[in-house]
Amino acid sequence: MRLGKVRFSALLCAVSIFLVFGAAHAQRKAPPDPARPKIRAITAFINLDRTQYQQQVADAMTMLKRARTIFESRDFEVETIRISTQPFAEYTKGLTPEQALAFFKAYDALATQDKFAASIGPAMFHADDPESQADLLVDVLKNTKSINASLVVADENGVRWPSVGAAARAMLKLSATEHSQANFSFSAIALVPPLTPFFPGSYHTGFGHQFAIALESANTVAAAFQGAPDLATARRRLTERLGSDAFAIEALAGRVDQDTGWAYMGIDLSPAPLKNVSIAAALETLTGQPIGSPGTLTGAATITAAIRDIQVKQTGYSGLMLPILEDSRLAQRWSEGRISLDALLSYSAVCGTGLDTVPLPGDISEQQLELIIGDMASLAVKWHKPLSARLLPVAGKNAGDTTEFDDPFLVNATLQPIDRKSP
Repeated sequence: MRLGKVRFSALLCAVSIFLVFGAAHAQRKAPPDPARPKIRAITAFINLDRTQYQQQVADAMTMLKRARTIFESRDFEVETIRISTQPFAEYTKGLTPEQALAFFKAYDALATQDKFAASIGPAMFHADDPESQADLLVDVLKNTKSINASLVVADENGVRWPSVGAAARAMLKLSATEHSQANFSFSAIALVPPLTPFFPGSYHTGFGHQFAIALESANTVAAAFQGAPDLATARRRLTERLGSDAFAIEALAGRVDQDTGWAYMGIDLSPAPLKNVSIAAALETLTGQPIGSPGTLTGAATITAAIRDIQVKQTGYSGLMLPILEDSRLAQRWSEGRISLDALLSYSAVCGTGLDTVPLPGDISEQQLELIIGDMASLAVKWHKPLSARLLPVAGKNAGDTTEFDDPFLVNATLQPIDRKSP
C-alpha cells in the first residue's frame, strides 16, 4: 500500500514537471522568419517652430516610441526612428548664418540625446531661392552628426541648372570632411515628393503631425525569387510575400494613428538592403547573372512592377534601391567594374531611386559632378519620377584606390574612373 502511494506521488511529480516544461516550451517564440522585412525607419514629420521645437520633438518622440512598441509587439524589428521637417529656410528666416548654425548645433545635440535621426529638409526648395542656402547647408552638415539634408535640382518645370551647380559645389566641400563622410548625409533630389520616410531626401510641406514607414526588405525579395521558374512567377511571389507583411504593417500603423492622433501617410516599399542583406544578390538569384550583366534592367523592372502591385498606401520612392556602399554584393560588383554610372541611370529609368552612395575619386571636378547630377535630374524630369543623387567623392583617393569609410552601415569599395563604361 505504501509502495503504491510512492508510485502515485512519483507519477504526479512527473506529470507536473511535464506540464511545467511543456507550457514553457509552448510559450517560446518561434524563430524569426528570415524573409520577413524589417522596418528601416518610422519617420515623423513636424512643422518645426524654433520657439517651441523642444516640445515638438518631445511630442514626436512620444508617438515614435509608442509606434516602435506596437510594431515590436508583433515581431517587426524597428531599426531607427526619425524626425523630418519642412524646408529649413522656412524656420531659419531672419537669422544670420552664425545664428542658424548655432540653432542646428543645438538641434543636433537634442537628436543625439534622444537618439533620433534628423532631416532638416531641402535647400533651394523654390526655384528663386538663393545659393546662400546651400552654403549654410554645407556648414550645418560639416558641424553636426545626426542631421541630414538635401538640395532640389529639378521640379515639375524642369531641371534647375543653377541648383545643379550648387549641389556639385556642396558635394566637393563636404568631401573635405573626415573620411569624406559628410556627403552620406546629403543628396541632390529631383521630383522627390514630400512625406518620403527615407533619408537624406526627406521633408514635408503643410502642417506636419504625420508619420510614414520605410522598409528594409531585400531579404524578402531574395526569398520570393528563390526557385522562381520565370519572371511572371517571381513578380507574383514578391507581390504576395511582401504584400502580406505590408498589409500587417499598415494595420499596425493605423493603430498608431488611432492611439496617438498622428496621421499615417503610407509605406515606402523600396526594398532597401543593408550590407549582407543584399538586393544585388536577390537580382542575381532572379537573372542567374552577376548584376550589371544583360537582364539586370529586366530584373529591376520586375521588382518595381511587383511593388507597385501591392495595394497599400504608398509614399516616397517605392522603387528599387541600389545603394552601392550599403550593399555588400553591389560594392563587390562595383569594385569588379561590372556596374557604371550610366548603368545605374539606365536601371533608374525603369525603377528608382537614382544614384545612391556612389563612391567617386577625390580629383573629380565640379563640372564632372554637375554633369552626373544633371543626367539624374534630366532623367527624373523626362520620366516624371522621383530620383536623387547621393555621390561620395573621396578626398585624396584616386581610381584604383579603396575607400576607407568608417561607418557600420557602409561597405568599402574600389574607386572607378568617372568615364568607365560597364563591360
